[in-house]
Amino acid sequence: MTARPGITDLHIHVQPWRQLKPAVASAMRVGKDRHWERLIALMDDPRALLDVMDDAGIWRVGLVNYPSPDVMGFTDETNAFAARYASAAPERLIPYGGVHPRFTQDPEGQVEELLQLGTRILKLHPPHQVFPANAYTMGMESLARIYRRCEERGLPVTVHTGTSIFPGARCKYGRPMELDDVALDFPDLTIIMAHGGRPLWMDEAFFVLRRHRKMYLEISGIPPRKLLAYFPRLEEIGDRVVWGTDWPSPGVDDLRKNLDQFFDLPLSDALKDRITRHTPLELIPTR
Repeated sequence: MTARPGITDLHIHVQPWRQLKPAVASAMRVGKDRHWERLIALMDDPRALLDVMDDAGIWRVGLVNYPSPDVMGFTDETNAFAARYASAAPERLIPYGGVHPRFTQDPEGQVEELLQLGTRILKLHPPHQVFPANAYTMGMESLARIYRRCEERGLPVTVHTGTSIFPGARCKYGRPMELDDVALDFPDLTIIMAHGGRPLWMDEAFFVLRRHRKMYLEISGIPPRKLLAYFPRLEEIGDRVVWGTDWPSPGVDDLRKNLDQFFDLPLSDALKDRITRHTPLELIPTR
């Protein structure tokens, strides 16, 4: 099967998994014993990923990467990894990268390094990097400097919202409401709210999204069959919703299965196309 024209999954975890801490790797491996070695090999083989995408009918994917040395094990090397991996098929592979505000000595310089690498989206993961998304209001000036430089340079920022199952993750930092501060203080910054605060804070996510026009909702990690229970007024915000799966994280077995379940939802074909094709392409154009 060839890729369905234009469908973008903006959130998959192709990362240097060999850096994962043992306890994190064990959590990631649950339910994947039969496929674990294949997945590890895929992390070094863009052609293998493109084959998976073609089988699933996916045109483009976002390669989520970010440093989290103390919780997950990922170092700054993850940024170069994503850029190198994506260079195998730049039209189809979108590299993410990150600057860790608790460890950086040069926030602006590191954002510029990401841009030089070809990074298309900066990822912040508060539960894995151990700070709230508005920590600059509490003295973390490095975080404000990251946001400001991304705003100046037109680099979208994806922020994890919701819980995380991995050992050491601080789930309290996943609340969407902290992004209200960020959107107010950096009004020209494009913010992509990953996971919609699931499974605890979907109402907060909906409120923040409706309040700020530069905010987008990315629905990865939400079982498609629960999407309308989580966001019953999805059609009201449909022009700022983008598709993602979180594959191959725990609970997400198959790109195609998730996509098919989404297309089975009682939503208009126009809205499904907007979420999976048009809005992701407008947000992150091809190169």
